[in-house]
Amino acid sequence: MSYISWERKGRIAEMTIQHPPANALSKALIAEIDEALNDIEKDPDVRVAIISGEGRFFSAGADIKEFTSIETKERFAELAAYGQRIFERVERFPKPVIAAIHGAALGGGLELAMSCHIRLVTENAKLGLPELSLGLVPGFAGSQRLPRYVGMAKAAEMLLTSEPVSGTEAVQWGLANRAYPEEELLPKARELAAKIAEKSPVSTKAALELLNYSKHAEYYEGVRKEAESFGTVFSSEDAKEGIQAFLEKRRPEFAGK
Repeated sequence: MSYISWERKGRIAEMTIQHPPANALSKALIAEIDEALNDIEKDPDVRVAIISGEGRFFSAGADIKEFTSIETKERFAELAAYGQRIFERVERFPKPVIAAIHGAALGGGLELAMSCHIRLVTENAKLGLPELSLGLVPGFAGSQRLPRYVGMAKAAEMLLTSEPVSGTEAVQWGLANRAYPEEELLPKARELAAKIAEKSPVSTKAALELLNYSKHAEYYEGVRKEAESFGTVFSSEDAKEGIQAFLEKRRPEFAGK
C-alpha cells in the first residue's frame, strides 16, 4: 500500500498523505516521505513542494498501534531517531516545503509540519502535542522545534497540558504563517508556492541554507536527548497504560512508574 503520493503541477510538487482514517505516521509512511523527497529533489522542474493530508486530517499523529509491537527502550529510541532524521531532511531540503494543514496536526503530524519551511492552516484546524496525555513524550524533535516557534512559555503550556491550539491561534503564536477558511487552503498554498517558484532556484537554495545556520549545537543535543527520553519513557508502566487506554478509548490511570 502506498501512503504518500505526489504529482508535479508546473513547478510545484503536491505531496499527499494517504493513510485513512487519521493519516497516522507509521514508520513505513515516514519512509515513503523520504522516497518522495528523493524524487522531488532529482526533478529539475520542481521548485517548491506542498504537503497536505487526504480526508479529514493533515495527520492526527504517530501510528499508536505500531507502538504495541515494540518492546525495548532501545528500539523506541531508534524509531524516534529515524523520524528525526527524515524530518530534519525536510527542514534542510533544498527546495521550499509548504505544509497545508486542515483538520488536525497532532503529535507526529505537528512534528512533520514544524519541519516544513512554511505552515498554512485552516482557521479551525487543531495543532498540538498531546503525547503527555498518553504518558509519552514527543519523539520526532517536537520538544525542540516548538519553543523555536512559539517561545518557551507557550511551548511549555502546549506540551504540559496536551491541549491543541486552533489554526487562528497558531498564527497568533507564531506556529503558522497564515490561516484560511478550509476551501481556500490549497488554492492559497498553490498561490504562495507559485510566487516562490518564480525566484531563482540558486538563491532560494542558498536562503534555505542560511536559515538553518540559526540552529545551534544545543538544538542537536536536545534532539539526541529527546530520542533517548522517548525510549526511556516508552518503557514505563505509565506509557503502557496510556497506549492501552488510547486503543480502548478510555481515560488512562497513571500510577507514576
